[in-house]
Amino acid sequence: SGVAWNESQHCRLLLPEQLQLCRRHLEVMPSIVRAARRTQALCQQSFADMRWNCSSIQRAPSFGPDLLTGTREAAFVHALAAAAVAQGIARSCASGELPLCSCGPGPSEPPAPGSRWGGCGDNLSHGLQLGAAFTDGSARAGTGGTPGLRAVNRHNGAVGRAVLRDSLDTRCKCHGVSGSCSVKTCWKGLPELGEIASDLKSRYLAALKVTHRLVGPRKQLIPKEGDARPVTEMDLVYLINSPDYCTPNPHLGSLGTQDRPCNRSSVGSDSCDLLCCGRGYNTYTEEVTERCHCRYRWCCSVVCRRCRRSLQRHVCK
Repeated sequence: SGVAWNESQHCRLLLPEQLQLCRRHLEVMPSIVRAARRTQALCQQSFADMRWNCSSIQRAPSFGPDLLTGTREAAFVHALAAAAVAQGIARSCASGELPLCSCGPGPSEPPAPGSRWGGCGDNLSHGLQLGAAFTDGSARAGTGGTPGLRAVNRHNGAVGRAVLRDSLDTRCKCHGVSGSCSVKTCWKGLPELGEIASDLKSRYLAALKVTHRLVGPRKQLIPKEGDARPVTEMDLVYLINSPDYCTPNPHLGSLGTQDRPCNRSSVGSDSCDLLCCGRGYNTYTEEVTERCHCRYRWCCSVVCRRCRRSLQRHVCK
């Protein structure tokens, strides 16, 4: 992302359905690359303490079965990537990085008492439009898996953008003598992507298993279980059950949890009982050196000693 994009050198590395969009919007590609890297980092942060820790996302674009077969994990990644791309474009518009767009349109509702609309809001509408064109390209082009898988990926991408759209909020800056805030200038802005990832993880935990079936004149995504609630536009959906990710299985995309660090005192997903899948764990002692006995010295520094202490580490068998 630190170099200018070139049609022949860079665009041809993308999926065929994204090639034309890349050539038409070369200036957008650095924003999309940054969004992809942010998606990778946030996915691994969000699942760091779970059996599936999103480490497979580092293989992009050569994904494994865990992200190619319509799993619950693939649902999260598709949604987060769609939100990240839309947010990245929206913010690049507002920062002046992109020549064909600028600040978002001013809100139609009147401002709150004592405030006025101003500033430069994130251009959410442009981000959503161009982001959808890029991330949903394979689903619209009829490539990339079965019709059911394309429908699921398209739905989950739309969920990510819907969560982003609903997160648009009013941001204000105060003006006035000595910080009196007699007048506030306000605009519409998007939150950091970490907030979106947290929301999507909650939806991942409540995702619905679906089937792609003919309902009336067209095929739709409907719950696999007959007594499940109907699918809404804010539900993440998946086609197949995930493996337990306890043991390595390349055919299912499971890397296993052997040698993963665990928390012996936890009762959550990072506990040694859950993360090690009942196999037990090994404990070892590690010597660490850290700053200690720090004191302030006039003027103007902090002086510390170096202390050594022992830490216990626990690793899954």
